[in-house]
Amino acid sequence: MDIYQVIKEPHITEKANLQKEGFNQISFKVHRQANKIEIKQAVETLLKTKVLEVRTMNMRGKRRRMGKNIGKKSDWKKAIVKLAPGESIEIFEGM
Repeated sequence: MDIYQVIKEPHITEKANLQKEGFNQISFKVHRQANKIEIKQAVETLLKTKVLEVRTMNMRGKRRRMGKNIGKKSDWKKAIVKLAPGESIEIFEGM
């Protein structure tokens, strides 16, 4: 898989901010078929940081209701990337 397709976007929540400050971990939304090795290579090459470990989880899409119609958001995959001590990503420094 192409490294530019692996990482879709950063996943920014209150819990993700606490993980970033306390444990130097960053959360990303990633491609559903991406594995841990591909995610690690993509983060290291695109963001130029050293990665210690990658944890992945498949997130189920939530059910949404609009009036009497019931729909469902798409399922997606989340990756939590632990950076090496002293490493950081400039994008997340201002948050």
